[in-house]
Amino acid sequence: MTTSTIPDTRTWATLGTEGRNTYRVSDAVIDMRRPAPSGPTTRLTAEPQDVLIDLARTALVIVDMQNDFCSKDGWIASLGIDFAAGRALVDPINRAAAAMRACGAPVIWLNWGVRPDRANLSPGTQHPFNPNGQGPGLAGSTTFGGRTYKVLQQGEWGAQLIDGLTREASDICVDKHRISGFYDTPLDSILKNHGISTVLFAGVNADHCVLGTLMDANFHGYDTIMLEDCVATTSPDFCMQATLHNVRFCFGFTTTSTVLAEALNP
Repeated sequence: MTTSTIPDTRTWATLGTEGRNTYRVSDAVIDMRRPAPSGPTTRLTAEPQDVLIDLARTALVIVDMQNDFCSKDGWIASLGIDFAAGRALVDPINRAAAAMRACGAPVIWLNWGVRPDRANLSPGTQHPFNPNGQGPGLAGSTTFGGRTYKVLQQGEWGAQLIDGLTREASDICVDKHRISGFYDTPLDSILKNHGISTVLFAGVNADHCVLGTLMDANFHGYDTIMLEDCVATTSPDFCMQATLHNVRFCFGFTTTSTVLAEALNP
């Protein structure tokens, strides 16, 4: 076997996620050497300890900031549940997302978007959304605020982001159909393909889907940070306090969008 000279592959065509996980290809040779993402190391004031993060390996995941949970005409509002805490997250989430985009970090929107036929949803998954069998439940039809649509169904109004949030073309959208955004979705593959090791979390409900996804991220080996001012819940306040305690004690760290934005754009 002979060793040939290493060609200059910088001008070759690329396959994969540009700048993160790519081949460079020609007719005769495939360059499997992955690019080494380069990003600044940033210190964030956090609890229970400050953290140093590599921005080239960090992403922001924003959970369930959709009409059914956070709009005055959405499903939660139709049940007489106060949605104001989720609606109040618009400005801090936009601040965090803008700071991350400015550094080239992925911003991922993770929303409920179930199949119309509910073919992959067990009774145990459907029960919390329709406990007595008399409501629309997941993907069932509802009329509220002069609008008829399917609750939390993929492509329907209730699964769309609420007004005021800024989503850019470069952002990534993932539909989920469980409390955790990792179960039976491409979220883990997307994070791995982007070389992510640290995940920041925002959205609703802090003690349900945000915490469930954050915990699964921890179980998958990701470093996890919850942005305290970017999460909310319709549960009693003690549920929020327990969530923050559990994140700090068992699953990661907490900080705020203000700390993040100031650290990334001093």
